[in-house]
Amino acid sequence: MRVVLERSNLLKSLNHVHRVVERRNTIPILSNVMLATEGSSLELKATDLDLEITEATAAQVEQAGGTTVPAHLLYEIVRKLPDGAEVMLRTDDDGNSMSVVAGRSNFRLQCLPQSDFPQLTAGSFSHFFRMDSAALKRLIDKTQFAISTEETRYYLNGIYLHAVEVDGKLKLRAVATDGHRLARAEMDAPTGTEGMPGIIIPRKTVSELQKLVDTPDVVVTTELSDTKIRFTIGGVVLTSKLIDGTFPDYQRVIPIGNDKRLMIDRESFARAVDRVSTVSSERGRAVKISIADALVTLTVNNPDSGSATEELAADYSADPMEIGFNAKYLLDVAAQLSGENARFMLADAGSPTLIHDTTDDDTLYVLMPMRV
Repeated sequence: MRVVLERSNLLKSLNHVHRVVERRNTIPILSNVMLATEGSSLELKATDLDLEITEATAAQVEQAGGTTVPAHLLYEIVRKLPDGAEVMLRTDDDGNSMSVVAGRSNFRLQCLPQSDFPQLTAGSFSHFFRMDSAALKRLIDKTQFAISTEETRYYLNGIYLHAVEVDGKLKLRAVATDGHRLARAEMDAPTGTEGMPGIIIPRKTVSELQKLVDTPDVVVTTELSDTKIRFTIGGVVLTSKLIDGTFPDYQRVIPIGNDKRLMIDRESFARAVDRVSTVSSERGRAVKISIADALVTLTVNNPDSGSATEELAADYSADPMEIGFNAKYLLDVAAQLSGENARFMLADAGSPTLIHDTTDDDTLYVLMPMRV
């Protein structure tokens, strides 16, 4: 194989694919990126056996062929080459090494054969739909923070994506929860989602997808099979296994009888929570919220370091109450809200609280209280 391409094109593609490669691997070839010529382009592919990413980039192909080389090493080399450089990738006759040549720089990397590189077979896809990258990015951004990192509850380690009928209209809904908080976002369902099964997209796939949909005005094609999902975003194809589990009935934890309404300035509230939580301990980041007529008092007590209180004006006319929340969870939710005010719907100190974005009816957040 002998190809010449722009350093910027190669770096952009490597930046997309090398992130999938785990730093430590018991299978040596999984540390590598596959490089293969395809017509007048170079195809790059990386996998961790659960997730596979492929991207083709324009190249001058002088001799067709393919090989695999260490992904992170190649990325670092290309990243450190000067802007505007032309890069030549050339495999030796024996196929055991590949030269990376740019100007006076010459690197030689050990190769493993392309034929040994694992392929993530996708099978046949039963559902196919398209959506704008901005719409998909919104669904991910609004829910991703609530994904559980607890490996024993593996079915919560991702975003649950499913089609649901709301007031006679079909919606595509994303839900994530870790048992302490829940985030739900939805949009009008694209054509092709009718009858799609509910799927759980793994946390790592969500994280990679979030980076790929940063470019606005790009159409994302989504394909679904029983066990896999494939996203095509421009020249990038991301194929992932789905989490094989049943997502819990999240509707049961969304309260419907919360009648105490608290309206508060979102930014002022977030800053005040951040300030008072400075004295909280790392283990118990509880903030006590005391609500009375038009006034909210935030209190944090830490026996080891001290205490903090702050008062905020608010719109509240129900019975006075006290409730505690994890400060980090409050800040995470506040960061997702886009409206000037946050609307809390409360019941009592021991029941889940609903948080609404006043400018976005398609999102909803639930927070479980803490004892304080």
